Amino acid sequence: MQVRKTNYLVNATPTFKVLTEDEIEAIFYSALTVLYETGVRVYDEEGVKVAYEGGAIVEDKTDDSALVKIPPWMVDKALATVPSKVVTVGPDRKHKMELYKDSITFGAGSDTPFTIDPYTGERRRAKYNDVKNIARVAQALPNLDFHMSLGIVQDTAVGTYDRWQYLAMLEGTTKPINITAVDIEGLKDQLEMAYIRVGGKDEWRKGPIFSLYIEPVSPLSHSEEVVQKLLFATDNEIPFVYTPCPLAGATAPCTLAGTAVQALTESLFGIVLSQTRKPGAPLIIGGLMSNMDMLTTVYCYGSPEMALLSAAYTQITKWLGLPEYETGGCSDAKMFDEQAAMEATINLTTAALSGGNMIHDVGYLEQGLTSSMEMMVASDEIIDMVKRILRGIEVTDDSRALHVMDEVGPGGHYLDHEHTYARFKTDIWRPKLIDRNNWENWEAAGSKTYRERVNERVIEILEEETEPLMDEKMFKELRRICELADEKHKGDELDFAMFG
Repeated sequence: MQVRKTNYLVNATPTFKVLTEDEIEAIFYSALTVLYETGVRVYDEEGVKVAYEGGAIVEDKTDDSALVKIPPWMVDKALATVPSKVVTVGPDRKHKMELYKDSITFGAGSDTPFTIDPYTGERRRAKYNDVKNIARVAQALPNLDFHMSLGIVQDTAVGTYDRWQYLAMLEGTTKPINITAVDIEGLKDQLEMAYIRVGGKDEWRKGPIFSLYIEPVSPLSHSEEVVQKLLFATDNEIPFVYTPCPLAGATAPCTLAGTAVQALTESLFGIVLSQTRKPGAPLIIGGLMSNMDMLTTVYCYGSPEMALLSAAYTQITKWLGLPEYETGGCSDAKMFDEQAAMEATINLTTAALSGGNMIHDVGYLEQGLTSSMEMMVASDEIIDMVKRILRGIEVTDDSRALHVMDEVGPGGHYLDHEHTYARFKTDIWRPKLIDRNNWENWEAAGSKTYRERVNERVIEILEEETEPLMDEKMFKELRRICELADEKHKGDELDFAMFG
């Protein structure tokens, strides 16, 4: 670009901001007040001990918990050592997810009890093959950078489904994975599986092949299982997401600012505990916040409040210099329909424009209870369109095209000009599934709706022949870990009633 004037500003990408710096500071210092004066309830003895030895105040001890209050200086100390960049890779190292300020990545959500069968349209309980097939779809979608299970494996013992989910994902994708764990034993087994898949602990240290999802209990509570997983992840160099999920009006104040303050309070405790345990431990600060619908009492995944809270939290985490776990590609709709597409478009666009790092929940329907491969495929195209918007408008001598207009002149056309041939593939976004035919050509092509075209793409991916992602010997080793866990939990059965 030639610049012929001083102070020439370039707007490289559009942005979306909902808070000023003064408002960010107000929320941060309010969280410090809550953390120090109100405190958080911790239900793990070792977690209480780590916090106390690091300088925290411990009060109101009971048999199973204690009230922990964190002085502001402990937060400052922890923020000084927590990494500003977190990296995870796929098992073959061809896929890499780098999380740092304004880097955006996209991926699925996890642990939905139900899924929509793409062949029948039936909503049914997810099983092993569903989680594997969903991972295969994620593998085929170029705009999805990491993966989560998008299903709970429900054809195994209740206490071991997390191992089987990880195995199913390893069968389906080589992208970085964000796992969940039933408990500390499930986490240990999955780490052992990862060591086998990547070739040992030393190879893991060169680039972890999964990150861990951990969710404290709002309001202001940190359960035994949560703290145990946090400490184990910290000790074993497992990057983890520490994401509170407060619900405005139910498990958090009804005001969005109050919800943000509480979420930040809960997140900061996780940061302090991990950095007190091991300075430099990698983590991603979470921010899955929304509102309770006061008519239906559900946790809203498609509301404008979720988009606003996510964008605000992204600004806060960027101000803190931390990687952040954002939300997008999700909906309260019951199937992939117009509502699903509308809500996913809004939350994916705001998440990307605000600069969220690890944008998850692509494929969620029904408040995170149901997964949809069609929603994944459609969201992939939405993300592709959003990325074009993020590129903005390049203003250079060549893009302003004065010489081209001069050559074509009044009354001419640009179809056969070399400038058009040189630039149309880069400047003009081209859809894959969106239809731009006129009516007659659309009818000639079968009069298919977007939903039908998306479903056809899902089926095409599932029926495509693919090579196994690991050899049979390795698969048997991984499967054996799952089977040994099943033997320990013999007699356990999934309580399907818990899912309605």
